[in-house]
Amino acid sequence: MVSETAEAATPARRPGRVRTLAAIPCFNEEVAIGSVVLKARQHADEVLVIDDGCTDGTAKVAREAGATVISHGACRGKGQGIKSALRYAVDHNYDCLVLMDGDGQHDPSEIPLLVEPILTDSADLVIGFRTFDQMPFYRRFGRAVLDVASSNGSSITDSQCGYRALNRRTMESMLGTLKKDDFSTESEMLRIAQEKHLRIGETPINCKYGDFDTSTKNPVSHGIEVLGSLFWLAVERKPLLHIGLPGFTAMLAGIFLLLQFLEGFSETGLVGVEQGMLASIFLIPGTMAVVLGLALALVARTRE
Repeated sequence: MVSETAEAATPARRPGRVRTLAAIPCFNEEVAIGSVVLKARQHADEVLVIDDGCTDGTAKVAREAGATVISHGACRGKGQGIKSALRYAVDHNYDCLVLMDGDGQHDPSEIPLLVEPILTDSADLVIGFRTFDQMPFYRRFGRAVLDVASSNGSSITDSQCGYRALNRRTMESMLGTLKKDDFSTESEMLRIAQEKHLRIGETPINCKYGDFDTSTKNPVSHGIEVLGSLFWLAVERKPLLHIGLPGFTAMLAGIFLLLQFLEGFSETGLVGVEQGMLASIFLIPGTMAVVLGLALALVARTRE
């Protein structure tokens, strides 16, 4: 079992204010994490760095900069880092959790912008959004596709931005509900917020990509991973809609083609091989999809 340890720094308490935790999931961010922590401490009661199996000096630099450090001991994925941040924030009675990246792309001085809608109780989840002109060209198309895939009918501007703030209600709603451990966690959080009728707000932020992209994930594999995870999330949540219904449609088409095949054989005595094969192509997979959809729906209901 992977061990998980925490080393706490003394948080800068602000009496009479909503207690805010800034959490930074990290994987090998030694170069930037120190300055990010120092700046974030100016706008939060405590800064938490989640060391997700870093092989460089990220944890040491973060600790020296005054952050609390949780070490996963192995690379478990960004989703696990977010779950650790949620658990820590709830266990330590924080009113607001700000999630941000540790590579320097997010400006810690903008933490108050994300926290403001939480303080005024105008939103439960606040997401920073980047304008397209801030992003490298090759990332714009991918973000547009993922925004559509993640929107679920809403008008979220930047579904993939990791710079976001959550109030206590949202933190508790996410705990025990988030399933994914990869980069699709941001999209999953939006799905959960929509299902639980949480108020989602947005605020513009500045994102610095600089002369090089510091992301540790290839953007193409990132996009494919998120799309795949979103597909399976949709299947898991509504298997009858996404598997059972298409399967039932295919099964009906197969039955129709099978009846035509039998009618033709009855009238002519000739076997229409092509028509029989076409009926099988629709009927067999369609029947399997219906059975699978029903089984997954039963599993989902049992879990609930």
